[in-house]
Amino acid sequence: MEKQEKIVSMFNNIAPTYDKANRVLSMGIDISWRNKACIKTFELYGKKTIDKIVDVACGTGDMILFWKQNANKKEITLKNIVGVDPSVGMMEVGKKKLPEVEFIEAFATSIPLEDESADILSISYGIRNVVQRQEAFFEFARVLKKGGLVVISEFTKNQKETPLDYLTAFYMDKILPVVGGIISKNKEAYRYLPDSIDEFLTTSNLQKELRNAGFEIVYTKAFSMKISTLIIAKKI
Repeated sequence: MEKQEKIVSMFNNIAPTYDKANRVLSMGIDISWRNKACIKTFELYGKKTIDKIVDVACGTGDMILFWKQNANKKEITLKNIVGVDPSVGMMEVGKKKLPEVEFIEAFATSIPLEDESADILSISYGIRNVVQRQEAFFEFARVLKKGGLVVISEFTKNQKETPLDYLTAFYMDKILPVVGGIISKNKEAYRYLPDSIDEFLTTSNLQKELRNAGFEIVYTKAFSMKISTLIIAKKI
């Protein structure tokens, strides 16, 4: 738990500059990644009325905005959307952007929502920050309705096989910590990002953990030179 608390403290510290740093460091490409996750999920779920979406590790509410915008575009009635995060600092920024949304302070392993109450549960670029990852997947399964979808967007570890793989690794390891450190004035936090990816599991191991928790993998796709991977799984 000490490691988990340290990660939360780090995110509290960088909260005021987090959105700006994200856009600069991804050169805006993360907008495309998030939109694609929403569009594909709505297509797979196939319902025009959705009772509840839960966004775990919601941070400043970025992904919540994308869920709401895409639901409107697709003419989907989204009755409720909830943000869950252990970082109060990040959620304070989110509340200013989305005052109509309920934000709940909680860890991914202990979500204070009823069993089988959510249609969709998302976690975008946050699962690598969950120390007890397998326990979190069991918790996601508890909160989701049968047939509900868990949507994971994450930076996953890849083997270096092509020149582009090495170029990507150079950017993540050398450029990102420097630029992120300048914007946030917290170089340690942006050194953590490539280190956490390097320590993170491969896509196949992540899929295995989801299956262990009672999910069926229904969609997997890597984007932008395999920097970001989208995994959508159904509770069976």
